[in-house]
Amino acid sequence: MKRFFRLLIFPAVLLFSNFSYSQEETATPASEADALAKQLQNPVASLISVPFQGNMDFGFDPEDGTRFTLNIQPVIPIGISEDWNLIARVVLPFISQHDVYGNSGTQTGLSDAVVSAFFSPKAPTAGGLIWGAGPVLLVPTATDDLLGTKKFGIGPTAVALKQLGSFTVGGLINHVWSVAGDSDRSDVSSTFIQPFIARNFAGGYALALNTEFTQNWEADASSGAINIVGSKVITIGSQMAQLLLGPRILYGGGTTGDWGIRGGLVLLFPK
Repeated sequence: MKRFFRLLIFPAVLLFSNFSYSQEETATPASEADALAKQLQNPVASLISVPFQGNMDFGFDPEDGTRFTLNIQPVIPIGISEDWNLIARVVLPFISQHDVYGNSGTQTGLSDAVVSAFFSPKAPTAGGLIWGAGPVLLVPTATDDLLGTKKFGIGPTAVALKQLGSFTVGGLINHVWSVAGDSDRSDVSSTFIQPFIARNFAGGYALALNTEFTQNWEADASSGAINIVGSKVITIGSQMAQLLLGPRILYGGGTTGDWGIRGGLVLLFPK
């Protein structure tokens, strides 16, 4: 348990020490910080970003197991025509977990990657709707049997949102079916739903609420997390970034913990 707390506390101390430095020495102009904070609420914005999202989760029964997940999530928008963007997004998890599956010991390594491609209009609709849709791939990159599915999967994904003044409201959904992989492992048929609402504040601050819900149709099991995350756009030297931190409430059956903490650093590369 102490090892997992150190994994969480050390990045937090490092991030907030950088935050203090950036505020004193290299503060991001307020208007630019506000614009970037608003763009970050939009998963299909024309903004290159590289999030490093850490989740420390506790209370996996029956052994009070723990799991640390570092999601590396580069997002790259590509202009494919005068009116359309292709938003490429990769989620590559690095996991260190202990007794998540009962008395299962410790596993550390990569989990499966999720690769999404959203075709999105560059301009919102007349009603202000921002949307994107395309394919999603499940890639079996896991380095341990207990960290992945050993299956290659494919399916559709879509996102839609509206930005109303300082508020952003929307949702993301995907579904993946396995089409190849280890025949000894269970097939994959999984739906992921993420509704979200966020409020931006002056100075690059934001507060977001979302739930990440997964329905495993093969196992007839559902699980998820409610996340409340505060964030701030800053600069670290000349690098623009966002810091985020907040609690997680875990729910559902199967291998689901009780509670957790989310923290992270998002590197920003505005055009």
